[in-house]
Amino acid sequence: MTALRALIYNIGFFCGSALLMTLALPLLALPRRLTNHLAHLWTWSMFTWLKLAVGLGYEVRGRENLPPGPAILAMKHQSAWDTLAIFVLFDDPAVVLKRELWRIPLFGWFLRKHGTIAIDRHGKAAALKKLLADAELAKAAGRPIAIFPEGTRGPVGGKLPYQPGVAALYNQLNVPMVPIALNSGLYWGRRAFLKRPGTVLVQILPPIPAGLDRRTVMARLEHDIETTTDALLAEGGWEKPVENSVDRLAPSR
Repeated sequence: MTALRALIYNIGFFCGSALLMTLALPLLALPRRLTNHLAHLWTWSMFTWLKLAVGLGYEVRGRENLPPGPAILAMKHQSAWDTLAIFVLFDDPAVVLKRELWRIPLFGWFLRKHGTIAIDRHGKAAALKKLLADAELAKAAGRPIAIFPEGTRGPVGGKLPYQPGVAALYNQLNVPMVPIALNSGLYWGRRAFLKRPGTVLVQILPPIPAGLDRRTVMARLEHDIETTTDALLAEGGWEKPVENSVDRLAPSR
């Protein structure tokens, strides 16, 4: 039944997305802000369909922690769910994503029009320079900049290295950084076809103020996200594996 419900969701997702974006093609010639309304409509409809087809909903905690004005939204990444959620959870975010997504017909066109920040993950210094320049434009427009600090989806209970791009953004933009934890991987795993019923928990944590040194801000960001993510996973019923240990007998004398 779980596989069937996931298949039904996927069919509705791809067919519904293609239909909506085809009908919305004229928006590509209109002001960018209109694509933000389209993004909200699209993600809201896909999440409504996810709830109906799979039984998977979500709960957001800590919205009062979102500061007014531009900020960096640094979000844990466990699932494709997270990428969709950004557009429905936050108002007009400039999302940092891999450049390959821009090449997808229809979907990529709207991502570009929406003002997402595409990064070439192999571009090194030039890519970082472009990231910072695009983020400055988003900040000037009063938009939040959303980024996955790990750069890619990680396994449930796992932790990937936090990438230097998030620290560079923090130092360059001089705005607060908001850590965001979640447990989406419990229900929609990375690269997984199956989607399970339940409630994804999203916790928006108190912002880290601007102006801290690089080492301090990265340590605090990682601690806040990972500690809270572990708590949300536990609340969702996940138990952290216990490492095998071998009892060692003291040598007899």
